[in-house]
Amino acid sequence: MHQLVKAPIVLVRDRLNTHASHTMRELIEARKWLTAFILPSHAPELNAVEYPWAHVKRSLANLGSVAIDRLESLIRNRLKRLQDRPDLLDGFVAGTGLALNLPPPSP
Repeated sequence: MHQLVKAPIVLVRDRLNTHASHTMRELIEARKWLTAFILPSHAPELNAVEYPWAHVKRSLANLGSVAIDRLESLIRNRLKRLQDRPDLLDGFVAGTGLALNLPPPSP
């Protein structure tokens, strides 16, 4: 990603054992362009990814009897529709209460 965007990267990770491993810490420390933050234990309200998944799951609540292949199609459709709703996605980030301060564009 860093090579693609040619900009610093911010990594927000949870406390999954592989995310907090010695190897992961070494990988992060070796990359000066990477800033990493670890979420507190059990803090789904700070993880903006939780909000779109909750939104999709609510829209599927009454579809328990749908065949698995149809369910997969419905989930893909719901996620695709979210891509066309930047206002809603911004709301999910705002719901965390965290500020999204983008770095200035590089020259």
